[in-house]
Amino acid sequence: MLPRLLLGPLAAAPLPLPLPLRRRLAVAGGIRAMSSAAPAPSQRSRRPLRGVVFDMDGTLTVPVIDFPAMYREVLGGDAAYAAARAAGGGSVDILHCIEDWPPEKQRHAYEVIARFEKEGLDRLQIMPGASELCGFLDSKQIRRGLITRNVKDAVDLFHQRFGMTFAPALSREFRPYKPDPAPLLHICSTWNIPPHEVIMIGDSLKDDVVCGKRAGAFTCLLDETERYGPHDSLPEEVKPDFKVSSLTEVFTVLEENFDLAPASAE
Repeated sequence: MLPRLLLGPLAAAPLPLPLPLRRRLAVAGGIRAMSSAAPAPSQRSRRPLRGVVFDMDGTLTVPVIDFPAMYREVLGGDAAYAAARAAGGGSVDILHCIEDWPPEKQRHAYEVIARFEKEGLDRLQIMPGASELCGFLDSKQIRRGLITRNVKDAVDLFHQRFGMTFAPALSREFRPYKPDPAPLLHICSTWNIPPHEVIMIGDSLKDDVVCGKRAGAFTCLLDETERYGPHDSLPEEVKPDFKVSSLTEVFTVLEENFDLAPASAE
């Protein structure tokens, strides 16, 4: 894994944003405190950022799938769900759970998952701040990619419905999927950009943050409801470089901590 640098807030004022974005940021509040292990860098020590990779469900889109209900149906009831949660340290990786099941049982599990996902697509909503953030990245010529454990049809519908295109956009048909770093490394290779000039943004510690850290990229956790607790309380092995409560806070993270170099820069 490439060396990592935990960046602290900079003294320099952020670059001016369009008025609507400034209003959003004023409402959103400050950025979550980062690890204090490293000293705050100077203006000259800002790291270049040439690509941003997003999770989709719960990050670019509002969470609408009832995952506990889906897990109970796939696994066979409350007891099986509780056992899977206990084995996973409080969380369930359903794709990993069914990976070694017999073909017929696995087929039924995927049918259940597909049904819940389709119901979610019918209620698909874009996350507040996502469109503005993507426009900001485009204005800086920063590449945008996407990695999701959802199916390709969901990604295609997302692109079509909201007019936002991410390339590459990797669904769970790409193996291995998150938290393995392979999809993120594939995107970096496609872009010809090293992972340490890319940031992974997602709402899951075990999938998005671990994927980014394993690949050697910067990581940003979107935690709207503080379900993971304060940044300093997170275990070091899964602690993201940044933690925000909304996508509007990402503007400040990027402008205060990175040199936003175009993807074509050498």
